[in-house]
Amino acid sequence: MKKISLLMLLCFITLTTKAQNDIDALLAAGVEDAERFANDYLMPGTNGLMHSMNSNWFNTADAKPLGGFEISIVANAALTSDENKSFLMNTAEYNNIQFVQGGQSQNVASVLGDNDPDVVIEVTYDDPIFGEQTEEITLPTGLASENISMIPTAFIQGALGLSKGIEVKARFVPNIDTEDVELSMYGAGLQVEFTKWLPADKLLPVAISGLVAYTHLDAKYDLTDSSGIQGEDQRLETDTNTLLLQLIVSSKLPVINFYGGLGYIKGKSESDLLGTYIVSDGLITADPIVDPFSVSSEVSAVRGTIGTKLKLGFFRLNAEYHLSDFNAFSVGINFGFR
Repeated sequence: MKKISLLMLLCFITLTTKAQNDIDALLAAGVEDAERFANDYLMPGTNGLMHSMNSNWFNTADAKPLGGFEISIVANAALTSDENKSFLMNTAEYNNIQFVQGGQSQNVASVLGDNDPDVVIEVTYDDPIFGEQTEEITLPTGLASENISMIPTAFIQGALGLSKGIEVKARFVPNIDTEDVELSMYGAGLQVEFTKWLPADKLLPVAISGLVAYTHLDAKYDLTDSSGIQGEDQRLETDTNTLLLQLIVSSKLPVINFYGGLGYIKGKSESDLLGTYIVSDGLITADPIVDPFSVSSEVSAVRGTIGTKLKLGFFRLNAEYHLSDFNAFSVGINFGFR
């Protein structure tokens, strides 16, 4: 769990530091240009995160009886495809940015990708003394430049059986709080087994249930020491909320079981660049920019799931794979009664 948490932390640090790379020059081009680039650049990463956050909410459709419980350590990863590693940047949509290599449109790295070779842009800004000036900057790369091809999440999860086929669930990540980064995740779910309501429930070879689950992530990264821009209280804050609706079917065998289902994920992630930023060309200092911008992304996707679970007494092990806009896999180590 600690190693997965550290990988989550690494991904978030890489995401935020690369998002902020050369932000002084982008802000010099104007807040509108900086906001447009940040939105396109971050969107694939936050969308992939929302898919990763919703893995392994269940490992069977068979709801636990009254008092039955299970404690799990869950590790998930959304896989990054080539189409999510870049986006088409059209400088006609920007006010003060052009490609040095020429041309109006070019595919550039998102927070999941890598620019190889580097992509250089020319930023135009107005100097109060020297008039119109230009500056060349290299666009930031993403996680692929660090050889990271997935977006991991991990949880400690608990499930408790109530009566009439009802099971409640909760998951959380122990708070990660370092000098620069603070990260927390939690969620709650309700699973209801429909086949428990049938008279011949114990004779049926399969169980069918429905699940609704909510997951929340809060993250904050202190940019003050790494931004290279004058100012104060510089930070990037991310607030992510998702809802999962899932239909689940599973076998009811003593040792090895198989499960699957069809689900729907809906979520929204908002990232705010906050604090005071004072852009300077070395001679002239512009007016401070306070809380420059907010960007957001949303997901609304159908998801298919297949998985298997091994049960040996109070010890259980499960693995699953999800097919959606971001494919994902997950493994869980589970301990429990019934």
